[in-house]
Amino acid sequence: MEDTAGIQMTPSPAIPCSRLTDNMIAQIAIVSLADDAPALSPEMLSRMATAAETVVDCMRELHECGSNLIVEALRGSQEFVEWEHYPPDDVRDPNTHAQFFFHAHAPAGRDHSDYAHFHTFMGAAGMPPGVVPVGSDNSRSAKDGAAMSHLVAISMTPTGMPERLFTTNRWVTAETWYRAPDVISMVDGFALGGAGPLDRWITSMLVLFRPQIERLLHERDAAVDRWHAAHTDCDVFEDRRLEITSSTDISLEAHIAWLDARLEGCT
Repeated sequence: MEDTAGIQMTPSPAIPCSRLTDNMIAQIAIVSLADDAPALSPEMLSRMATAAETVVDCMRELHECGSNLIVEALRGSQEFVEWEHYPPDDVRDPNTHAQFFFHAHAPAGRDHSDYAHFHTFMGAAGMPPGVVPVGSDNSRSAKDGAAMSHLVAISMTPTGMPERLFTTNRWVTAETWYRAPDVISMVDGFALGGAGPLDRWITSMLVLFRPQIERLLHERDAAVDRWHAAHTDCDVFEDRRLEITSSTDISLEAHIAWLDARLEGCT
């Protein structure tokens, strides 16, 4: 199987994986950031530019040490086991309640060229006031670990480059479901306090690609609503036939070039 920096990926056949049919794939929102994207304030563009510098600096720092983002995510592990969380108990910031883990699916369960990916979350204690879970999720306690909200996933290549952003249905991460505007407000508060390059990189990625993430979350809601309208006999949030709810391919080089052009237009 594929490996990175000598860490072998090990299959875990006991864990099943669900695949999307062609019909489901047709319902997934593929989002791109075009020139007609909503206007971004100079302040937001400045934040994105600062985040871009941090993203590039973190990757350069790791490269100069003979490492990359995947090696950092697997640090301390002798093998890379499909479906396992890295680190085992996730990374959880005690102050902001931002959270993430890294893992991989079995190759047969990948509908894109996803080698592995980071899942990012906001814990209940870090959510802004006024956010309200959808439907039956209102009954989940803030003390319940499942009260976290999934923000976005970052898909990686074997060489440690980000290549795609995507969102998922509730059952995938056992999250508590919030509508897009509430989740977007959580994205704004996502910050990892660790000084290491991986923590700084993930924090900055959610700022650098903030416009794409916002659109993905709105498209996620639209995809779930369409699925529910077409499958009224089941709980849409627990329907294993719907896994990926929106996605977009990304390129650091292209996005930073787009950002540079926007910044030049503001001067």
